[in-house]
Parts: sequence; C-alpha cells; structure tokens
Amino acid sequence: MRATEPSPLVQFHCVTPQCRPPQRADRAACGTIPTRAARYCDALTTASAFGYYLFAPMDLSLLWDGADIYWTYPALDTWLLLDVVQFPDFSATFDAAAPQALQGCAPPFLTALPEPGHFQIWTGLFARTAADWSLLLRPVANLPGPGGYVAYEGIVETDRWFGPLFTNLRLTRTHAPVKLSSQFPLVQAQPLPRHVYTDASLDRMRTGDGLGTFTAQDWDGYRDSIVTPNQTPDRPFGGYATEVRKRRRCPVNP
Repeated sequence: MRATEPSPLVQFHCVTPQCRPPQRADRAACGTIPTRAARYCDALTTASAFGYYLFAPMDLSLLWDGADIYWTYPALDTWLLLDVVQFPDFSATFDAAAPQALQGCAPPFLTALPEPGHFQIWTGLFARTAADWSLLLRPVANLPGPGGYVAYEGIVETDRWFGPLFTNLRLTRTHAPVKLSSQFPLVQAQPLPRHVYTDASLDRMRTGDGLGTFTAQDWDGYRDSIVTPNQTPDRPFGGYATEVRKRRRCPVNP
C-alpha cells in the first residue's frame, strides 16, 4: 500500500505566462562559490541551499535618472515612465479565470514607490505555507547580484495571508539601464516557523562579558572544535563539514 504523501510545506502558484517556477536553492549558489568552499565549508553551502529561488517573471530593464524610473522590455522599442503597471496582457487572463466579483482586481506587476529609486515587483507567484509557517523573502544567499539594485527583506505570514508575492528593490545606479533577467534568481524565499521570530524567542538572548563567563562546557567545546584539530597536522580538511554531513545522513530521533 502506497504511503500517503505529506502535505507541502510551501505551495507556489505560477500565474503569469512563461513564469519560471521556483526552484530549490542549491549548495553551490548556482555554481558560483569557490570549489574549496563547496567542499569544506558546510556553513556556507547549507545557507546557500536554504530555501527557494524566485525569478522575475520576464526580462525587463529599468532606468533611474535620479528622480523618475523608466522601464522597458524586449517587445518594446521605447522607455515608459514607471507608475503602476500590469504584467503585459495579464489583466484579461486574470479576468477570464477570476470570479465575477474579483474581475478587474489583477495585482500590479511593477509599482514605483515614493522613495527615490525604489519600486515593487511582483514575482508572478502566489504562495501558501503550512500552518504557523511564514516566508522570508531576502536577497539570494551567497550569489553576487548583477549590480544596479539591492533587494529588501521581508517576512510574510503566508499561512494567513494569501496574495501575490512582491519584493521591494532599490536602484543603486543612475543614467544606465539595470537589467532583470527571468533566468537569474531575483530573491530567495526561506520558510520559517513563526515562533522563531517572535519577541518571546528573540528576547532569549544573553551576553557574556569576557572569557571569565566561559563554562567548562564552553572550554571543552573550544578545545574540540579548534585546538585539537589544529594540533593534528595530518588531519583531513573539512572536519566540520564531514561531521555535519554524517549527522545529516543519520539523524538521531529525539
């Protein structure tokens, strides 16, 4: 008898035409991290693989003159002043599928924000997470961007709020086009259990003042993690990564 598949932690809906589906982030950050880091630095590769890559739903370019933002895409031969715009031809697609009461309510694709050089872009996605899980939208981990913009971070309680996944970008280049490629990750979405970012959790922080606050357990940990390995000249590289991978393959049930 086939086992019942678990319900998804995250359900993405791709609704714009030709929208590239989200994909699992990978440990090599799209193949860009150094070979030595990929082999020995489990901290870096684990962070790189935590979450999902989200992409711009189409290729487009933006131009900021210091006051206004203009935009264009390959099918156009001119620049348009950015205010609030729909994804090309999507309004009709939305209205054809939406209940009558929601027709005319398609989400905008691009929105110029009041702050200079700032705009909001829709990924072409909707998302719903399991109960008590949220999505952190953030710059892509350990993957250098193409330049010309930076992404803000935001946590969306997608188990309670069902809507289009937007992200806010700030242009950092003026008088030269900034290109967003539909084939290059725009942001990384990371699922978080809601309790980890509550005040009750984050207030559980303590600061020790000096080495005198180290416990015997702390000193033992320092010896095992740092001193003993460095006193073994013929030790293999990547001891930490090896141990973490062993634990990942053979998890201990609580």
